[in-house]
Amino acid sequence: MKRLFTNIGTLAGIVPAGVLRKEGAEMDDVAMLSQAWLLVDEGRIAAFGDAAMPMPERVDEVIDCEGGMLLPAFCDSHTHIVYAGSREGEFLDKINGLSYGEIAARGGGILNSADLLHQTSEDELFRQAMERVHEMIAQGTGAIEIKSGYGLNPVDELKMLRVIDRIKAASPALVRSTFLGAHAVGRGYSHEDYVTAVCRMMPEAARYADFVDVFCEHGFFTVEDAARVMEAGLRAGLRPKIHANQLAVSGGVQVGVKYGALSVDHLEQARAEEIEALRGTATMATFLPGSSFFLRLPDGPARSFLACGLGFALASDYNPGSSPAGDMRWIWALGCIRMRLTPAQAFNAITLNSAYAMGVSDQCGSITAGKRANLILTRPGWNLTKIPYLHHTPYIRQVYLQGKAV
Repeated sequence: MKRLFTNIGTLAGIVPAGVLRKEGAEMDDVAMLSQAWLLVDEGRIAAFGDAAMPMPERVDEVIDCEGGMLLPAFCDSHTHIVYAGSREGEFLDKINGLSYGEIAARGGGILNSADLLHQTSEDELFRQAMERVHEMIAQGTGAIEIKSGYGLNPVDELKMLRVIDRIKAASPALVRSTFLGAHAVGRGYSHEDYVTAVCRMMPEAARYADFVDVFCEHGFFTVEDAARVMEAGLRAGLRPKIHANQLAVSGGVQVGVKYGALSVDHLEQARAEEIEALRGTATMATFLPGSSFFLRLPDGPARSFLACGLGFALASDYNPGSSPAGDMRWIWALGCIRMRLTPAQAFNAITLNSAYAMGVSDQCGSITAGKRANLILTRPGWNLTKIPYLHHTPYIRQVYLQGKAV
């Protein structure tokens, strides 16, 4: 099936083949074509050009973009969207002054989600999660990483991973799965026994998961715990990712780099030492400004990373307790408003670099021949500054995943 997009006002996010991420000053660049066309063949970008280049003549369908922008769909490399119910009671606790750590110490937070998930059937979890997936797709996201971590015992963690596996098969979005058994210590376990249990889960988890993750934070898991979990994951064939430096400096960035983590995520408390640890590595720093906004935490120092020549991704952290939203256009806006990134820098962080942080930048995240045709078509009159500036004004005319309208 060949689809030809014509009359594109601006085709944005063009990246040469083989470029898998952007760093430093490269993040200022968003290559564009005006008055452009783009050809999709069997769900992938086959060719594109501007008015000076002849368009293909033999196609099955022509889509007139009527002067709208055509962008790569967003990539969200950090979510927790398989969960049951909600935690709006904790929303009131936060308003009344309790911190994330205080809520967790009272048995709330992640343990609350684990209790709800334990009581919920696999089919119902799948139904609820797919509602969130459809919501995210409608908002322009075409690739999603989904973590377990609300099971906190072998039976329920595997239940979550099976649900994520079903989402992979059912959704037109590109989905990657992460085993986050080490999210909190499960009820009925001592700390040491739970870390041992997580490591023992690894071979079974690897049947479904692409990555392994650890919440390396004070009051949760130590650097030594993280090393044990990542070593077990690597033995099972799972590349590490890590939650690090959200609530305090944890050493998580350094241990993540040591074990070749694909990404180190949160980084609200990142310092010069973390920047130096990441320099010259294949690990992608990932900031989660939705979580900083919701929890009233500092935003990660993204501009310092840029000044030191590093790149970074932005992701939603969509979850019921600390970032209950998966709209990557809002994350783009927060990157500009709160983190003082330019629209171009934040755009690269939610497309190519976020695709890299979930291991799929060879398949999506940019306008590149051969990649999936995961695209956002805007209404006429929009540009890369106006989208995050008017951050809640409707702008999407249609989302296409693998070249098909969704």
